[in-house]
Amino acid sequence: MTDEQLLRYSRHILLDKLDIAGQQAILSARVLIIGAGGLAHPALTYLVSSGVGHITVVDNDSIDISNLQRQYWFNDSDIGADKASVLCQRLQAHHSHTQLHPVVARADATLLHRLVQDADIVLDCTDNFASRRLINQACFTAHKPLVSASALIFSGQLAVYDFRDGHGPCYQCLFEGEMNDEGASCAKNGVFAPLLGVMGAAQAGEALKIITGIQPPGFWLHCFDAQRFQWQRLQLAPNPDCPVCG
Repeated sequence: MTDEQLLRYSRHILLDKLDIAGQQAILSARVLIIGAGGLAHPALTYLVSSGVGHITVVDNDSIDISNLQRQYWFNDSDIGADKASVLCQRLQAHHSHTQLHPVVARADATLLHRLVQDADIVLDCTDNFASRRLINQACFTAHKPLVSASALIFSGQLAVYDFRDGHGPCYQCLFEGEMNDEGASCAKNGVFAPLLGVMGAAQAGEALKIITGIQPPGFWLHCFDAQRFQWQRLQLAPNPDCPVCG
């Protein structure tokens, strides 16, 4: 760690549970982010500013004017451009030490299998059940920890699946059966902009705690009601009949 890094990350290093060893783990970490929308913006803000060494961002979507309400790294001149490319460009200018790699592609099973293998931890910042199932399967197969979040209307969910020991529960245990996105989209129902900030920042926090060893292995679901500002934490249990981890 250089003298400049010691100064930049001094407030982390002062934390007894993190110290120099924890910050060094952050600097060496490889993080995979799936999705470059409203959850990814706050999550990446704190991962990059905390000094994560290498981050890959996957998204095949382009920027729309409706995104600007909550995807704050974008502006009017970006409309029509690739989300992943613009987001990485802006964050790279903010922090030159992090290596940011955009992948403008749909996160299908083949791509996920390759990218998850190279990551230390994965953040699911997508907004559809099909992608979440694929990410869950890839992380479980590769024994990589997964931090998944969602936000809709005034309600947020964040789940931590630590697959490093090769067992569940997993996302499929939590959401059994065939799920579809009909009636469960921000485009149809709306979403409270600050809710994305809360959930995305929480994703970054959980990821950093796993990277540094502050958080012991576990499987948790955190539910947030932004209208009442109330949190609930539930411990997840495996489903013995789960087609992924059962």
